[in-house]
Amino acid sequence: MAGEKSVDRATLEMLAKAKADGVSTVFDRAEEMRPCPIGAEGSCCKNCAMGPCRVPAPKKKGETEADRAKRLGVCGATAETISARNFARMVAAGTSAHSDHARGVAESFLGAAKGEVPGFEIKDEQKLYQVALDLGVEIGDRPVKQIAIEVGEKCLAEFGRQNGELLFIKRAPLKRQEIWRKLGIVPRGIDREVVELMHRTHMGVDQEYRSLILSSARCSLADGWGGSMISTELQDILFGNPQPISGEINLGVLKENEVNLIMHGHEPLLPELLVVASQDPEIQAYAKSKGAQGINLAGMCCSANEVLMRHGIPVAGNFLQQELAIVTGAVDAMVVDVQCEMQSLADVAKCYHTKVITTNPRAKMQGATHIEFEEHHGPDVAKKILREAIDNFPKRQGKPVQIPSEKHPMVVGFSHETINYLLGGLFRASYNPLNDNI
Repeated sequence: MAGEKSVDRATLEMLAKAKADGVSTVFDRAEEMRPCPIGAEGSCCKNCAMGPCRVPAPKKKGETEADRAKRLGVCGATAETISARNFARMVAAGTSAHSDHARGVAESFLGAAKGEVPGFEIKDEQKLYQVALDLGVEIGDRPVKQIAIEVGEKCLAEFGRQNGELLFIKRAPLKRQEIWRKLGIVPRGIDREVVELMHRTHMGVDQEYRSLILSSARCSLADGWGGSMISTELQDILFGNPQPISGEINLGVLKENEVNLIMHGHEPLLPELLVVASQDPEIQAYAKSKGAQGINLAGMCCSANEVLMRHGIPVAGNFLQQELAIVTGAVDAMVVDVQCEMQSLADVAKCYHTKVITTNPRAKMQGATHIEFEEHHGPDVAKKILREAIDNFPKRQGKPVQIPSEKHPMVVGFSHETINYLLGGLFRASYNPLNDNI
């Protein structure tokens, strides 16, 4: 398969169809676009009004001071400083994305604990107790609701923490904690680390690349041991800890005679409600009234993994297949939230009958339909979106549909807790058998 754009046969089949249909995809644009050589080195600086500055990396060893003087920005910034600043801004953006997602999860979790968010409840009390202990929340004989509320409040407080250390840092191996403290990179608060790192990258602030890289490490730890860990734990408590379950993956999971709705993005709150709403007899009857045999939900990217490992909902594909799912002509609606959705989706959808529906106020898209997800009316929003997809199904009739046969079975849902149990049972749950045999 040398020279082909993908090793996946379904992808190759849909790329051929896209070409025949006159549709441009990410594969075409990547082939046609020549990367900027200065940007590829990370040494293009646009951080102030005196630029942009093109500062190439050194091309030879033994560089003289005269040679070095030619490789400076207007402010005197070196290629090393510029590259470190650009990298730092990428880290800050990534931490912001994961952590802003976590903030929304924490707010919904707190609302669910208080009984203010319909459709959500505490499903894994055992994990709630474990997380509560890690956060220093007293359990005793307190009601689950009280414990959950305090856990939610503690998690939300991590975003605005100004001093000390993030609470989940103590979960890391002790030797690793020692290294982080020695380097001074233990995060103090999630939002604080993002703000400080962005400040450091401003013109005339941090101009030593090692310092910038260390600050980037601290910000990334605020993501991994802050935002990302908070969202992972609270989602498990809200939706249930994943258990081993079978599923399928690739474009072949789409069904020609059913309403195909793809859930694409990173936030599992709406997908969870879509799964429930799709099973509602009223919604099922509405789909059949439009000529469909049923409703077929499929995921894409991170949202896909969430509903796959809890409900066995199939995965239609990965990041690079999002346009190709629409190219099949079988997708009635693609519901997106934040992160990883290509702006080209709306343009590709115009060539077919697919309706692209944005649901998050942070992530709108020209050419898409916007139905905002508001957790206090979550079940109603989910049903409204499903009706939009169902109403679009008749528009597919008479148009060519080409669904690849390629799909693969898999078993997923091996969470930390599940692996612990499989290795040691209920009373001796441990990774020791695995570690001893490595």
